[in-house]
Amino acid sequence: MEEKKLDVNSLIGFGLIFVILIYMFYINQPTEAELAAKKIAETEAAAQASSDAEQALNTGSSLSGMPAVSNDISPTDSTAVEAYGASVGAFAATKIIPGISRLENTLLALEVAHKGGQLVLAENKKYKTYDSVPVYLIKDGNALFNISFTTQDNRLLETKDLYFEPSLSSENGKEVLTMKAKVSEKEYLMFVYALRPDEYMVDFTIKSIGLSAVFNQTKQPSLDWQLKTIRHSKSVQYENRYTRLNYKFEEDKLDKLSDTSDDDAQEKEVAWVSYRQHFFSSILAMDPVLKQANFTSTNLIEEESKTAAYTKIYRTEAPLEYSAGELDYRMNWYLGPTDVAQLAKYETLGLEDSIPFGWGIFGWINRYVFTPAYTFLSGMLPYGIAIIVMTILVRLLMSPVTYKSYLSQAKMKVLKPEITEINEKFKDNAMKKQQETMKLYNKAGVNPMSGCLPALLQMPIFYALFMFFPTSFALRQKSFLWADDLSSYDTIFELPFNIPFYGDHVSLFPILASVAIFFYMMMTTGQNMPTQPGMPNMKFILYLSPVMMLIFFNSYASGLSLYYFVSNLITIFIMLAIKNFILDDEKIHARIQANKEKPKKEGKFQTKMREIMEQAEAQKKLKK
Repeated sequence: MEEKKLDVNSLIGFGLIFVILIYMFYINQPTEAELAAKKIAETEAAAQASSDAEQALNTGSSLSGMPAVSNDISPTDSTAVEAYGASVGAFAATKIIPGISRLENTLLALEVAHKGGQLVLAENKKYKTYDSVPVYLIKDGNALFNISFTTQDNRLLETKDLYFEPSLSSENGKEVLTMKAKVSEKEYLMFVYALRPDEYMVDFTIKSIGLSAVFNQTKQPSLDWQLKTIRHSKSVQYENRYTRLNYKFEEDKLDKLSDTSDDDAQEKEVAWVSYRQHFFSSILAMDPVLKQANFTSTNLIEEESKTAAYTKIYRTEAPLEYSAGELDYRMNWYLGPTDVAQLAKYETLGLEDSIPFGWGIFGWINRYVFTPAYTFLSGMLPYGIAIIVMTILVRLLMSPVTYKSYLSQAKMKVLKPEITEINEKFKDNAMKKQQETMKLYNKAGVNPMSGCLPALLQMPIFYALFMFFPTSFALRQKSFLWADDLSSYDTIFELPFNIPFYGDHVSLFPILASVAIFFYMMMTTGQNMPTQPGMPNMKFILYLSPVMMLIFFNSYASGLSLYYFVSNLITIFIMLAIKNFILDDEKIHARIQANKEKPKKEGKFQTKMREIMEQAEAQKKLKK
């Protein structure tokens, strides 16, 4: 093979080309005069842009692929108008009016872009975020509402590209904005926004007039509604846990997408779709219902962040139907707090079902017991005191269960010496040890499982409260003692670093709750640790539960930690009262001894268990 040598002539050629390119760049660089002229032009353009009405909305950037709302055509720009007319075909008859129109009542401020006829701003005027910024559900191009349809000549038209002529009026106390994209004065597509006084509800109408000859009736129009949810709370990960898309379909069925990962679904007969952002919701109710709809939810939060501005991206895509050749939909758009008091006003729509009360009996307790009870108490008392009073009431109602639990523990304590004796006597025969232990329990009239039953009875209440405190709008930004927001975590010390699973702060209420649960478990589990045959290592559970409480609840609602602290404290006092003033160990011992002397008939369950053990013992002997 011929060896390749360095080609000097090629190197010289490449060097000359490089020198020529450098020279060309040098002689073509702008002069100082040209740079000054460019700077003046940019300044004038910026000044012109700032003079346009609400120009900030017109320059919103696209977020994660969602198109920004912009009014980029000026009525005096004939080239742009011509291009716009060609793109939207027959709708070029609409007068192009860039900008926005505004609707407002005491609670809600809305802005609708003339291009696309869609909402570009929705501000809840009554509420602030954790850092004192107004609560926006829609802002800076984070939303898209678009209807696409096919014309008779098979062109695809999308409302986001159409200009609408605005007209403001007032009807029966409502502020009404009528937006028309016209083919002619008698042929147009119309969006109507009617903002109700002192409500978060907007009546929204989509209607076409005289366009049946424009629409291709063989191809269905389609709806595309997207929203990138804006962060409102100081813990974005905690907020994201309760940020979820849910919907009502097939008359009374409810379902939801995942709150922790990307998810999608397809359903039929959809009545409403809720884009919940923890304590605030954007809910669109449809009439007629959507025959079919596709939902997607994209999770944007993987870990805690102080800079993350958004939590999820929601999307609903659904085919629409023509009625007598025209579009005709009556919708309701709720843009406000996820609050029972507000959503219950729309009973016929069932929007209250969008609140995450919990499932089954847990949700029933939360919805019909704790929510109205706390609403009543907080109407008379400070919010933190209302939690304490509700906790006291719950513990008093559960005190009979607590009594039975402690009575069972007292009986087990009395039997402890005899159980220890059995364990020593049959330490090499586990089956016999178990048989003798069960026989002792039967004679004494003691059920070792009766101590577990009260815990099981309290589980529905535990879970219901677990859902109530983080999702109750009544607790949002309500302070108590050192906690400035009972719906979020309290902070007594900011850490200069982040501890995995714990966070970058120290919350005091979880510490108090952990200490209380430790002493409670010492009084209950601790005294029976060595006496429960077949049970797991209770000493491990004794220390694990408070630690889990401390870690998990550090970033949870401080109202929930306050409840568990007070609840365990009250339970400790109740158990001390039972021990010192109600139960007498000597009387319990005498009663057990009396029970031993009485002939005891085995129950069916006990007989079955004894027979199983005897069979197992016989098989073991045969094997030997």
